[in-house]
Amino acid sequence: MADKELFSIKMRASKEESGSAKHISGAEKILSEKQVYQCVDSLIERGLHHDKGEADFLNIKLEKVNEDDVLYLDALQVTTIEVDTYKEGLLEIDKFLKEINAPSLDTIMPFIEQTYSMRGAMLLDVKKLIRLEPDLQRGIRATYMDQDRSGSKSISNFKNHYEEAIVLATKVVNCPGIIGEICISDDPNYLTGYVASKDVGYRRITKLKEAGSENGGRIFLFDSDKATPAEAIDFLQKQVVIVKNVTSLDTMERKNPMEVLAKTNERLKENNLFRTMKSISSAQGSHVILDGKEYVLMASNSYLDLTKHPYMIEKTLEAINKYGVGSGGSRLTTGNTSMHDLLEDKIAKFKDTEAAIVFNTGYVANLATISAIMREGGVVFSDELNHASIIDGCRLSKARTVVYKHNDMADLERKILENPCDFGMVVSDAVFSMDGDILNLPEFIRICQKYKLLSMVDEAHATGVIGKTGHGIVEHYELNVTPDILMGTLSKAIGGEGGYVAGSKTLIEYLRNTARGFIFSTSLSPAIMAANLAGIEIIENEPSRVQRLQENVLYFCNCLKEEGLDISSKTAIIPIIIGDEKKAMDVSQKLLENGFFISAIRYPTVAKGQARLRVALMATHTHEELKLAARLIVESMRG
Repeated sequence: MADKELFSIKMRASKEESGSAKHISGAEKILSEKQVYQCVDSLIERGLHHDKGEADFLNIKLEKVNEDDVLYLDALQVTTIEVDTYKEGLLEIDKFLKEINAPSLDTIMPFIEQTYSMRGAMLLDVKKLIRLEPDLQRGIRATYMDQDRSGSKSISNFKNHYEEAIVLATKVVNCPGIIGEICISDDPNYLTGYVASKDVGYRRITKLKEAGSENGGRIFLFDSDKATPAEAIDFLQKQVVIVKNVTSLDTMERKNPMEVLAKTNERLKENNLFRTMKSISSAQGSHVILDGKEYVLMASNSYLDLTKHPYMIEKTLEAINKYGVGSGGSRLTTGNTSMHDLLEDKIAKFKDTEAAIVFNTGYVANLATISAIMREGGVVFSDELNHASIIDGCRLSKARTVVYKHNDMADLERKILENPCDFGMVVSDAVFSMDGDILNLPEFIRICQKYKLLSMVDEAHATGVIGKTGHGIVEHYELNVTPDILMGTLSKAIGGEGGYVAGSKTLIEYLRNTARGFIFSTSLSPAIMAANLAGIEIIENEPSRVQRLQENVLYFCNCLKEEGLDISSKTAIIPIIIGDEKKAMDVSQKLLENGFFISAIRYPTVAKGQARLRVALMATHTHEELKLAARLIVESMRG
């Protein structure tokens, strides 16, 4: 009867991009005739509306299946491995490879990377380390498979990554000669991947790539002693498989969410990565009160020590008396005051740009700006050591992110040539927040202009710190050209609160109308705007503060060298690499016991094994304090 006949239905969706067809979505089912009609609508909906874009070509293929040819298989047993980062996930792949007696991840990873641009999978001979696909560009596509839908299993418009992967993995590991599979999804919003084999089963790994990445692919690990490549390829491409007893994630045993969080906390403690806060009971300055005792603070971003400057306080109180405390609304409704306008005018003049816009924080400024400007089809080129707010802004945008080597302009240019785009941006810190080094701005701008890419520079740790009068990186290099987008904070050297973007009038008008972090946030209070305005005025009127800060940097680095640490910096950030996370915490604690508050910075702020003391100097630190600090740091490190 017709309702017992089976049909294979396949959907492939793509769109034209740069003159070639880019794969958007694909799916296949094996269904009864009645189910086919429902499925077609679902697959069309899925193909036309996908996170990777809207398709301009969609193909539906329907074939009748001989039920006698169907191979029924039981679904693989499922286990889930929770990891905090994709790097931990890759280590789980390495463990799996050892379990199935395959080469290590170091050997396999270059092959995985080759699959990123492939539509199909790689068939890799693990003995000879050679690829066996007849078409190396397309790869092998395992087809003619589905889960058993003879019961009440419904057909959804949406891709069920988990269930479809179980079906594929079950077929693949039952293929002659295949000893295992590795899969990383190319969906930018799906980070979970898996490894699978007959003995191990289906092992879900919760993170196998960075959020927003479209890099994904799969490898079928093949043992040529167990079968011929022709046998494997024939099975993968022609054998009809229906997988029974696929367990839905909804029906799997769920963990208590709070137990999961508690377990993560314990893991952080075990790895010396758990964070706690110290409560300061005084104004932020070179000296602070902590638990009733006074300490020399050498960890603050308040580089010019302006937070308690009498002029700052005076102007803040005047604004409170006039405007009150809160702003009452977003800038586009009722939260805009003359103080907001005055501050933006001042920032634009200070940065020598046409206009400026203020955000509630520097983090929001980066997040909102990058995500508002960069769109699908574009590319953001980002320094590998950029601040988290830049990274998250790239993730939130629909553009593809390409990471280049730290401050390596040759690598940046190579990456630009390897990743052509119609619309792109290059973004970098001006002063890198954990290493304190300075962007090669002249070459950065030259490359951006050469390739007609927007240039964006984050001056959070540059303003008030570098340049003869503290105007930042452009002044530091004595340039007469400015990046397209200058982002900065008001909460560090300026001593107030908030973030900003300075640039052309066109840019600022665009951000006012499109940046969600600006449009949908209640504005900072007029009093804070007054404080920020006062901070910039102090920098302009007291350039000696900037000079004292720069002198302190030179003096402190010389003190460290006298103690045997060959460390230099041109900025107020001086990293002292320790390596081990626990030792870094121990050294920080010893310094605290001796009256110096210097924070230990650990993963994920810096890479694992790169824990450090992050010394941040102020203009008001005395030479006596700096000399003593240098000696105590070295003594504490020696134990």
